[in-house]
Amino acid sequence: MTTFGSFYGIITRIDDFNSGSEESLGCYKIMTVQKIDGNIVNFIITPTTYFVYNTMMVVGDVVIGFYDMNAPVPLIFPPQFRAIAMSKIIPGQNIKVDYFNEKLVSSDGTLKLNIAPSTQIVLENGQIFTKSPKNRNLIVIYGPTTRSIPAQTTPYKIIVMCPKT
Repeated sequence: MTTFGSFYGIITRIDDFNSGSEESLGCYKIMTVQKIDGNIVNFIITPTTYFVYNTMMVVGDVVIGFYDMNAPVPLIFPPQFRAIAMSKIIPGQNIKVDYFNEKLVSSDGTLKLNIAPSTQIVLENGQIFTKSPKNRNLIVIYGPTTRSIPAQTTPYKIIVMCPKT
């Protein structure tokens, strides 16, 4: 099971990243994100990185990036993570990338999803997902939550992250 980590801050730089393959030149980017406290992370943006709302990101945007905490990373500073999903921070909206079990509770036990007829459930390519989102890795876009443990919400949109073959 993938354990997702996140890092948010302001994009301070975006450059091309050489992945080592001649035919992929220009297809990979390195995005430097800095928190207000000065901490920095470099995200490697690949052709499979999911961008919430397909938003173009530029230097100065406030963003959150999600990565696989179990994936190997080079021992360099600043840390360099392969981005799984990226999103601009939008006031009034929250984003969580996590595994949700059969009760639609996140793996860290902090969020429970209550799906409504208005909840959009789609694949990463934007197509409708017709099965249950239970027991899957999900990108969840939501607003207000209850103050219970776990917090409960009715998501605006769920993006199902199907396994890559």
